[in-house]
Amino acid sequence: MVTDMRVSSYQMRGFSLIELLVTLVIFSVGLLSIAGLQTVSKQANYESLQRTTASQVAYGLLEDMRLNGDAINIYAAAGELGDGSIGSEPAPNCTMANPCNAAQKAAHDLWVWEQAIDGNLETNAGAGTGGLVQPTLCINGPVGGGAGIYQVTIAWRGTASLNSASANACGSAGGKYGTGNEFRRIIQVPTFIDPNI
Repeated sequence: MVTDMRVSSYQMRGFSLIELLVTLVIFSVGLLSIAGLQTVSKQANYESLQRTTASQVAYGLLEDMRLNGDAINIYAAAGELGDGSIGSEPAPNCTMANPCNAAQKAAHDLWVWEQAIDGNLETNAGAGTGGLVQPTLCINGPVGGGAGIYQVTIAWRGTASLNSASANACGSAGGKYGTGNEFRRIIQVPTFIDPNI
């Protein structure tokens, strides 16, 4: 039996309105998915930038502590820093022309690193634009200074809630990272420092 393979000209006219609407819906869902992916990617990049900034500050502060071993006890007794807790720049401003003793250098170092996490070293029209979101910097080490393990911990506010618990108490009081610290992000950098070397 032979069938007629010809198609009438009426059947070959093109897309119907329903086909066009289905195509538009599929295309719209794809565009919305791309926009959502871009939002998630931007959020992840911002979180990565915050973690990188915290890491650079922690390693920089530890290096200053290692270089200024005579005043290691001042660093260790600093408490929680951030949000301008130190205030104005300690006098004298340590420069090559105006050198400081070890205690003055330690006070100035702490002020500089607090300015870095607060974002006051990068300014636009006089306002800080860099740094971390609601930062807290904590230094732990042997009581009274001396040789031992020193740990710099930096906490900041993340963009999304996490259900992760940390035994580190840096910045956990006060509720600035959520009621259960669910927005708190921390980085801990430990190192051994012997001020006698």
